[in-house]
Amino acid sequence: FHTCAYNAGALKALAGVTVDELALEALFDTARAQPAEAASALRADLEGAVQGLESVNQPELDRSLRLKLALDDLRGRGGYDAFAIRCWPETFTEYGGAVCGPAALMGEARVPCACEADVYGALTQLVLKEAAGAPVFLTDLVDVDADDDTAVVWHCGQAPMSMRDPDAPVEATIHTNRRQPLLLQFPLRPGRVTLMRISQARGQAQMVLAGARMLKRPMAFTGTSGVLRFDRPAGEVLERLVASGLEHHMALAYGDHRAPLREAAGAMNLPLLEL
Repeated sequence: FHTCAYNAGALKALAGVTVDELALEALFDTARAQPAEAASALRADLEGAVQGLESVNQPELDRSLRLKLALDDLRGRGGYDAFAIRCWPETFTEYGGAVCGPAALMGEARVPCACEADVYGALTQLVLKEAAGAPVFLTDLVDVDADDDTAVVWHCGQAPMSMRDPDAPVEATIHTNRRQPLLLQFPLRPGRVTLMRISQARGQAQMVLAGARMLKRPMAFTGTSGVLRFDRPAGEVLERLVASGLEHHMALAYGDHRAPLREAAGAMNLPLLEL
């Protein structure tokens, strides 16, 4: 996606981070080389937490779980704090298993794993994770209902499991259009949330920040999703979003972390847009 393009020099100047570019085939080769017993052990660890693992395609599930092991391997060898992965179509068409579920597991372990090669999204997750001291979910804002004063956040199945509504199970599922596992499925739990994005829309770096409350509502879409109510009226938030040209991903964490994020914006010399 064009909105996920980045300039390594600008990122270094902005946040002091460096980016290593690795070929996707290196990730796939590392995944294929993982021991079968390690993949089996990871599956066994998930059995008690995720329903329906047996109902998805088993070779594809094995390949998906191996991606989690490969990311751990690469992180150990490279000392990486976060990942941004070009996840589709190649993880499906060239490798044969989804990285969405592994991204959820990495996020639960507080290692941000941004999909769609969203490097600024990975940086956003890192900053929000430090402010929140908790796992972070990189999500799309997919619906705004001004009449109901709500919005829906969603992604195909990569929210950390600790974010699930305790009244709902975590289910194993498949990608909505590529039809391969492993993705997670559950509604997000009610509670206070913070949304943030370090944006480069229109060539200008800025921090976009919002407070909201996740509501207890039925699951809006397959995968991982939640219905929230912003602190400002939804119609106003939508107008600000459209005017800003914000990229399609924002990071979400539970709790109100706007005060430390405002300080972070100041330390990074970032203009601040509060939705």
